[in-house]
Amino acid sequence: MRASDAERERIAEVLRDAVAEGRLDMEEFEERLDAAYKARTHAQLEPLVRDLPVPGAAPAVEPRPADATGLAARDGWDARIGGAPTSKMAVAVMGGFQRKGTWTAPRSFTAFALMGGGEIDLREARFEGREIVIRCFAFMGGIEVIVPPDLETHVSGIGIMGGFDHRGSADGDPTGPRVTVTGLAMFGGVSVERKLRKEEQKRLKAERRREKEARREELRAERRARRAELEERHAERQAERRARRHDLGH
Repeated sequence: MRASDAERERIAEVLRDAVAEGRLDMEEFEERLDAAYKARTHAQLEPLVRDLPVPGAAPAVEPRPADATGLAARDGWDARIGGAPTSKMAVAVMGGFQRKGTWTAPRSFTAFALMGGGEIDLREARFEGREIVIRCFAFMGGIEVIVPPDLETHVSGIGIMGGFDHRGSADGDPTGPRVTVTGLAMFGGVSVERKLRKEEQKRLKAERRREKEARREELRAERRARRAELEERHAERQAERRARRHDLGH
């Protein structure tokens, strides 16, 4: 059976809800949305939402992770403080290191980079305590510390013929830990950057995509309205021509 414009719009709305809830990533969403607008029959539309919940149905309750390191169910900073540290030191000599994801940052962490580079990402990390000190030593190399916008961070390092960026210093959520970044950069650099968590970045990206798609829908609606207006005018002109021919014939 042939699909109508209303049915295509209904499928598109289900897809938008799915990407907003994290059931589809942006690539899947764009592929299915494109297929939905190109679909001509019900058989082409139905597979696009077969694995998605029916609108209006009660959402399935997903169990929370049982392990203490899982951050999918985030109950605030208290849930992220405590536990044995993953490591207390990182060294990069003509190479690199990374500490990222759901690792546990110790109360005191030392990072050393010699003609190499390192990344210390605290956005998804747990913390051994509420006071964290990160000592960074970069010699002809670089170390990047990434913190979420709501984490209180103080930078007090020194740069000698190098750079120790203090722009990452800022107050944060008082219920969270306090991180101090200190150390020395010589012929190298240490930077502290405040970045959104990946899930927040995805959410904002999805929102921008939805806004963009909503604007596209508005433009499509305007074009359809304009097309209908033009068709109506054309029909009126055709009717007027037929009426004139009829009058001339008499």
